[in-house]
Amino acid sequence: MKETIILIGGGGHCKSCIDVIEQEDRFAIAGIVDLPGKKGQTVLRYPIIGSDTDLREIVQTYHNVLITLGQIKSPKPRIDLFHNLVQMGACFPVIKSPYAYVSSHAQIDEGTIVMHHAVINAGATVGKNCIINTKALIEHDVVIEDHCHISTGAIVNGGVKVGSGSFFGSGAVSKEYVSIPAQSFIKANSLKRKNDE
Repeated sequence: MKETIILIGGGGHCKSCIDVIEQEDRFAIAGIVDLPGKKGQTVLRYPIIGSDTDLREIVQTYHNVLITLGQIKSPKPRIDLFHNLVQMGACFPVIKSPYAYVSSHAQIDEGTIVMHHAVINAGATVGKNCIINTKALIEHDVVIEDHCHISTGAIVNGGVKVGSGSFFGSGAVSKEYVSIPAQSFIKANSLKRKNDE
């Protein structure tokens, strides 16, 4: 019998996460937590079972959680939610699409999801509560700190460090061994050439 998991956030990113969880086939989705007015509605047939005010009770019943809020403008909602859930005793499994490649020499921390066709190569480390989105490439020896979103089709080349809470836009590319400060916003389709840009 599969363990259950609860998803926190019922928007578009949640739908993509549902698909990855279904394909991985390791957890059964017990429900979704979203805004109070949406209780009783469904997301891809899964019920919205409560809102943030119900979280403590929900976590006591279903220990495994995945934060499925998106992250574009600010990482703060995902960060605050993560810390609140830690205080409640939640467990944060790593979710990996069977269509992604994650090197056996890479490390991924709790609460991170690796979406379809992403690649994480040898020596890379990815922190807590990150989104490694569809077709993102994380090259060798990259460090992705906690609470980052590496967007669809992004390329983070070898030895790059991405500071905590950063957003790395769709199709953006970073040259090798660049250091990206915490809370950075890297625009879609941009090229990050050096440390001081």
